Amino acid sequence: MNIEQEIQQKKFYSEYHKLRVNVIHSGSWMKGVVGDFLKPFDITQKQFNILRILRGQPTDGPGLAIQEIRDRMVDKMSDTSRLVDRLIAKDLIIKKPCEEDKRHQRAKISRKGRLLLSQIDEVILSLDAPLQGLNLEEAKMLNRLLDKMREYSARS
Repeated sequence: MNIEQEIQQKKFYSEYHKLRVNVIHSGSWMKGVVGDFLKPFDITQKQFNILRILRGQPTDGPGLAIQEIRDRMVDKMSDTSRLVDRLIAKDLIIKKPCEEDKRHQRAKISRKGRLLLSQIDEVILSLDAPLQGLNLEEAKMLNRLLDKMREYSARS
């Protein structure tokens, strides 16, 4: 279904206006798909993002400072400290004082957090189902176009 039918809007003042609305609408739709997927695991998309970031760290390493996690997150507007505290309450991550400066904290994924991510990994390919209308070349092209759009915006 095209964007005009989806949101019941017949006119856009330009093709760029239509693109902006389409990107926002499609992003909201995809957030809903991912959010619904994560509900059975009792975590939000932002919490999932933090767990994935921490899983990528060496298990014997010091972990990441909250600011480092925030810098790597997809959604930079989130309150990372609050999200980390919620993950701690679920025993999915551990927070320890920083070796260099005890006033700062570093976060590491816990064994329980790794187990949860491995359970999610077993079914995560199902998230690709709504995208199967695109062939691989179209998916690559859309990725390039979205990257180009953000890149241009960052320079402006």
